[in-house]
Amino acid sequence: MTTFTPSTVDEVLSVVQWALAEEAPVEILGHGSKRGIGRPVQAEHAVDMSRLSGVTLYEPEELVLSARAGTPVGEIEALLSAHGQEFAFEPMDYGPLFGRAPGGGTIGGVLAANLSGPRRLKAGAARDHVLGVHAVSGRGEAFKSGGRVVKNVTGYDLSKAMAGAWGTLAVVTDVTFKVLPAAETETTLVIRGLIDDDAIPAMALAMGSSAEVSSAAHLPQGVAGRVLGGALGGDPATLLRIEGFGPSVAYRRESLTDLLRNAGPIERVEAERSRRLWRDVRDCIPFADATERPVWRVSVAPSEAAKLVLALRMEAGADAFYDWQGGLVWLRMEADPEAEILRRLIRRFGGGHATLVRAAPSWRASVPVFEPQAPALAALSARLKEQFDPKGILNPCRITATTADDRTS
Repeated sequence: MTTFTPSTVDEVLSVVQWALAEEAPVEILGHGSKRGIGRPVQAEHAVDMSRLSGVTLYEPEELVLSARAGTPVGEIEALLSAHGQEFAFEPMDYGPLFGRAPGGGTIGGVLAANLSGPRRLKAGAARDHVLGVHAVSGRGEAFKSGGRVVKNVTGYDLSKAMAGAWGTLAVVTDVTFKVLPAAETETTLVIRGLIDDDAIPAMALAMGSSAEVSSAAHLPQGVAGRVLGGALGGDPATLLRIEGFGPSVAYRRESLTDLLRNAGPIERVEAERSRRLWRDVRDCIPFADATERPVWRVSVAPSEAAKLVLALRMEAGADAFYDWQGGLVWLRMEADPEAEILRRLIRRFGGGHATLVRAAPSWRASVPVFEPQAPALAALSARLKEQFDPKGILNPCRITATTADDRTS
């Protein structure tokens, strides 16, 4: 296997043009923190983007940051933190789930996977904050989209087309994101002892209040003991985060505590410990167990989440916790991914989608890792792929088992 390590945009362009001329499929990599997600890529060559690194523009007063695609997210977040700013969509770090150190993902990977975090309902995901990209398509053509100004534009937004494409349309070389001021402080209220069915209405009540809850999650019995280094103990914990200026946070915290006084015992986790707690929820730390036991990321209507988990446990062994504000259920299966059972139940409880985030390579090659698309959407995706990568040389089979030959037959 040949691994190319370009350090300039021109070198990226040359590599892709060579791959196109040779019809040689290539795997696109950053630091590999998300390499275990998706179907195993069918390629004999790789393009390692980690040397194409560095922040190229940062204007805190304009809320704009540009960086090369291989720049580590940890470095960017440290820079933003020094200026009291952040990525409001708080991109998940998949590294720990695969036994890697945190902070190793790249900014290009953030866009490629369209990452988000527990603030998603309020802040959106990467695609909602990207302002522009420079990239090289599978046709061997360099292009750019968007810019460095925070404004709306008309026309087709290629920057957003790259979000969630998992490197199958183009090799992104530079990205520009909107950044925002970070909250001065935060507090998390922890309601103890609620079973899943009781946690749902408590979180709904909090979210509908004037307390401006920015994140909500529920960690069932046993799961709660796997965050904050075990400091929460094993009893169920329902988490509600409040962020902002100190006096505002204090006022809203007391208002919410009074509103939920009958829900159960309430504890508080303050400031930096609260931030660490939500990083653990965001990064699926309860299931970061150094194994290949299958882990699913499931998106369903929050009101149906507990029903889905209960029905699943009637048919398969599963552990679960709820990133309720993100509209997610995280599932860890005992052994078999149980894809058919899970997707049947998702349809039964109002629809949604499931992504097999972690599993042994044999499982990832044999089950649909990403939610199968409806025929009309699949046809649209195929046309988009045909426009950007007609020879199918970029990350082949990463999303589906379909090859370029299959599409043109």
